[in-house]
Amino acid sequence: MPSLQRFKNARSAEAIAAALLEDGAVIVEDLLDDDLVAALNVELTPLLEAADPAHQHLNPVLDFFFGQRTRHVTGMAGKSPLYAEQVMCHALLLGLCDEILLPNCADYILNLAHVMDRGEGAERQIFHRDEDIWIHMPKQRPQLELAMIIATVDFTRDNGATVVAPGSHQWQPGRQPEEHELAYAEMSAGSAVIYLGSTLHAGGTNSVKDFWRRGIHQSYCLGWLRTEENNCLAVPPALARQLSPRARRLVGYGVHDAIEDMGGYLGMVELQNPSELLDSNDL
Repeated sequence: MPSLQRFKNARSAEAIAAALLEDGAVIVEDLLDDDLVAALNVELTPLLEAADPAHQHLNPVLDFFFGQRTRHVTGMAGKSPLYAEQVMCHALLLGLCDEILLPNCADYILNLAHVMDRGEGAERQIFHRDEDIWIHMPKQRPQLELAMIIATVDFTRDNGATVVAPGSHQWQPGRQPEEHELAYAEMSAGSAVIYLGSTLHAGGTNSVKDFWRRGIHQSYCLGWLRTEENNCLAVPPALARQLSPRARRLVGYGVHDAIEDMGGYLGMVELQNPSELLDSNDL
């Protein structure tokens, strides 16, 4: 059974990115410190306790995919400034985005940020590639997305640790992994399994009685793609105005400026940068 390369938070983004491009997924240990994890859990607990695991999703396919034992908190950047500034804008994560995504865009943005709390009885998801949400993109394409699950409790194989197929980012479309090709992202709270959007993975089966396996699922994508979550509605102007300039850009209050690449602007409002309109209270 394969294993995932493990890195400490202090390692350089360049070294971790090289492993990501080789294997498709890695684990970064202690990405978030204990105090930050504890503070996030304090914020999340009442939100998750109010969430319905049998929530009806946008489409019946999503009902099947998530099952009836997963509680969600979506649009995290609009619900938690702590998350927006200290997790979404984490220096190592943005450094990895610089390495993986920036060669193919003028800037990258947040694709989605939500918490998945998988309870006892949650079954293994079907194996999937996150980047297939852009299914109409030709198969010969750059890396579109960098994704991760950040553990806010300890992840074990028994409680549903994320299952990854290392190397699957280089497989032919349609190939599914066999059991001996899978790695389980067992890790302590505050650590993260980070994977390319082209890597096959799945949420694992949780067989631990009365235990909710809580993790933050977030991803970044090329700035010229339509995002999975509508972040400008999840973080409306009144909330975005309170965020740092970097956090604003990540959630979509900026422009994708490709002028130097002989392209143009994406995301303008009244021919202006929406972040500047926030500062002038014109948005």
